[in-house]
Amino acid sequence: MKRLNITYWIVTALFSAFMIFSSIGGLTLQEQAVEYLHDKMGYPLYFIRMISVSKILGAIAILLPFVPARVKEWAYFGLFIDLVAALFSFWAIGDPIGIWAPMFLFIAVLIFAYVLHHKRLAVTSTND
Repeated sequence: MKRLNITYWIVTALFSAFMIFSSIGGLTLQEQAVEYLHDKMGYPLYFIRMISVSKILGAIAILLPFVPARVKEWAYFGLFIDLVAALFSFWAIGDPIGIWAPMFLFIAVLIFAYVLHHKRLAVTSTND
């Protein structure tokens, strides 16, 4: 159980940090984020901010231990949809695969964190 907890917290913290860090530019509408997401991809500014806030809330939800499991489920799902939509957006505008292929790594880390989350729930429910 100890190894599972340590692995879960490391993976989840790193993934959450990535999601929060990647949201800062969109939240504050930094020039580079606006240039790419608005000018190149065509997303409206209000949408960029909304997605950024959603990613931050989702990352916080999977980090906080007191958040109910059902809320965490929705947070994981929302973050998954965000990453898949990002992949599709890169592909749709014709970005070369070298730019968007690393997104598969982040999707894999998210799935790994999700699997670990469920393993922890299973262990916790059998110990009760």
